[in-house]
Amino acid sequence: MSERRISLTLVSALGLTQIIGYGTLFYAFSILAPGMAKDLGLSLEEVFGVFSISLFLGGLAAPIIGRQMDRIGAATVLTIGSGLSAAMLAFSAWSPSVIVFALAIILTEVSSGMVQYQAAFAALVERDPHTAPRGITYLTLIGGFASTIFWPISTALSGHFTWREIYLLFAALNLLVCMPLHFWVMLKGKAAHASGQMGKRLHVEGVVPQARRRAAMMLVSVAFALLGFTLSSILAHMVPMLGALGLGGAAVVIGALFGPAQVLSRLINMVFGTNLSPPMLAVISAALMVFGILLLALTGASMVGAVAFAICLGLGSGINSIAQGSLPLYLFGSDGYGAISGKMTAARLATGAAAPFVFSMAMERLGLDASLFATAALGTIGIAAFLRVAMGVKRG
Repeated sequence: MSERRISLTLVSALGLTQIIGYGTLFYAFSILAPGMAKDLGLSLEEVFGVFSISLFLGGLAAPIIGRQMDRIGAATVLTIGSGLSAAMLAFSAWSPSVIVFALAIILTEVSSGMVQYQAAFAALVERDPHTAPRGITYLTLIGGFASTIFWPISTALSGHFTWREIYLLFAALNLLVCMPLHFWVMLKGKAAHASGQMGKRLHVEGVVPQARRRAAMMLVSVAFALLGFTLSSILAHMVPMLGALGLGGAAVVIGALFGPAQVLSRLINMVFGTNLSPPMLAVISAALMVFGILLLALTGASMVGAVAFAICLGLGSGINSIAQGSLPLYLFGSDGYGAISGKMTAARLATGAAAPFVFSMAMERLGLDASLFATAALGTIGIAAFLRVAMGVKRG
């Protein structure tokens, strides 16, 4: 029972840092971007262009971060990352020119890879790989509230402070809340290792034989990248896209259903999904997202179709976050988990960063309906890849 309490305390601590990490380093940007653009004399498109580049480069840094997690420990990386994130947010707030601002935002997003899901999942695997899948589900349930909390907080703060002052406040949150919590997680892990409490639980074997690991890793990485592209394409344009379909003011309300649906899917999985293997979880998440996009393409301006689309997309996205953490552990084991998850994260984030621009170009040249069908087609290839992995595991 005490181990369970320790695990829940660990997950709660990491959950709080994930809310702050995603809230300050990712979700707040879209709210503060207009203020940044006005202050720096840039267009809103240019500000978001800098952000897209930063996400792309942050994705490329993920394998390096993953290798460091295996070398010095995920909790140590989380602790260092909190300090770097605070420093980069302060650097962004200070930036006196566009060039310095762009560099600061890029470094901020690179440092975010040290404190968000990739590192938190690895910390749970590092602490106890046997209970990590359950911990990942709990963690994503808590982390799912990041946008719900930080979008309104950022909006409220922007009515009283400049974006620079808000970024300084966010830097303080990372330094004074996240860094001490991550340091505590690091000390807890070291104490458990030193006392021998972890015993044989420190190692979990993957189900994929060594000879097939490389091919399976490539297949899963491609699947996550395709689904990452699909999701990022739609999310970046969701509200204006729904408006263009003729849904008017209801577009914002419908789009807002996405967040609660994410949390709901994680809650459902926590209660009822314990018998689902991670490969099947990945298949279900991909199928829900693709089904939602197809619904929107087929039903057009239908209110019912648009609501079903937002809910399905949110349900699929919520489960996909769980699969990102649990599937690599299930397939390849706990040894080298940081490096493996880092490679998969790099593929997903790199394609996701380019997705909004590509989808925007597709809508302009092909039209919305054709773009939705094309995006669904890419997602369907992702479903097929996950199915191939699931069937391969079953045969093995």
